[in-house]
Amino acid sequence: MTQTLKQAKLGRGLSALLGDYTGARNVMDQPAPAVGEDEAASDAAGPSLIAIDRIAPNPKQPRRTFVETELEDLADSIRTKGVIQPILVRPDTAQPEMFEIVAGERRWRAARRAGLTVIPAVVREMDDRETLEVAIIENVQRSDLNPMEEAEAYRALIDRFGRTQDSIAVQVGKSREHVANMMRLLALPEDVREHVREGRISAGHGRALLKTDDASEMARTVITRGLSVRETEALSRDARPGRPAKDAAEEKDVDTKALELDLQRSLGLSVDIRHVNGKGGEVRIRYSQLEQLDEICRLLSRPRSAPRSEDPQGL
Repeated sequence: MTQTLKQAKLGRGLSALLGDYTGARNVMDQPAPAVGEDEAASDAAGPSLIAIDRIAPNPKQPRRTFVETELEDLADSIRTKGVIQPILVRPDTAQPEMFEIVAGERRWRAARRAGLTVIPAVVREMDDRETLEVAIIENVQRSDLNPMEEAEAYRALIDRFGRTQDSIAVQVGKSREHVANMMRLLALPEDVREHVREGRISAGHGRALLKTDDASEMARTVITRGLSVRETEALSRDARPGRPAKDAAEEKDVDTKALELDLQRSLGLSVDIRHVNGKGGEVRIRYSQLEQLDEICRLLSRPRSAPRSEDPQGL
């Protein structure tokens, strides 16, 4: 098959490589296809039933995180309905009789958990670049990759295979801006990347944190305070290197800014907290309408609950 045709099949998505799942032949006792086998013949043969223990994951596949509850749900579905869509594998040239997963590792893991001994699979001859591209395409189209896995996969295509952001965008069906924005996350410190990887903060939070010189500290504040992306962007603007110097009384740390944002969220008004010489300070609430001033006065004038007497007899 020519390189042009292979690229076209990749561009059409995973279904173009799998074809129609109309049945499977059992190859539990058959050797892996020889390298160089005619691909047209393989297409015509359709999916095969391959022993699960003859299949191994691709160690370079972009997806590394598998959610336990999702795997269990999929295993339950497979126990009831079987594997509806075949996985995609390639012969393992280093280990005769073995196959390496190109796409569908989650289905393979769930099938093993469900107790299956064979799984429907389509066998294709694919080089390392095609294998990585298909894995990325499948996971991105299914939204299975977390942001860091997606960014790292794009970086692998560029570093290992000389791809450009434009060509990657075409292959995965995303805009060039999307690819570039995801790859910007790779500039975050490792601890912040781990926060994104684990879902404690989003890709939007991560890009906002790139604008500050202490992303690690600010990420901890964002997580502790539960700040939104917009609030994180506001914190990052104030902490951006090269901003105009302020008087000592106006300097604010990250925690003070976060507290301001909490109050602004509660009141719906601009709040300015100012510390003076570390001994005290003031809170300024800005209003633009008299109705807002009335609401502030109402909140501040609410009667306080009478303190309970420490004397159990009330004396």
